[in-house]
Amino acid sequence: MKGQRFFILGLIFSLIIATLAVINNEPVQFNYVFGSQEWPLILIILTSAVFGGVVATSLSFVRIVQLNSQLKQKNKQLNELEAELQQQQPETPVAEPASARTRKSETSI
Repeated sequence: MKGQRFFILGLIFSLIIATLAVINNEPVQFNYVFGSQEWPLILIILTSAVFGGVVATSLSFVRIVQLNSQLKQKNKQLNELEAELQQQQPETPVAEPASARTRKSETSI
């Protein structure tokens, strides 16, 4: 269901972009550091949107890598503390089941 929702949203987004492309096909002056050039407005809008998506994805990827590293560190620390706790706990003898005690007392009678 989630995949269908994204597919439908993608189709709607594509229709909006196609409509904008038809409406905004006039060339506009685009000034950049080394000069200027005339490009269709929709091309400038799409390029800006793609560049923004690339930047957002890159930043989120960096954050994911940082969180994975932190998770590994915390898991290692947790394992060390669990091992230390196991060493500090005295071993308690395992109690016999009640049925075994009953059989012993029956045989001794």
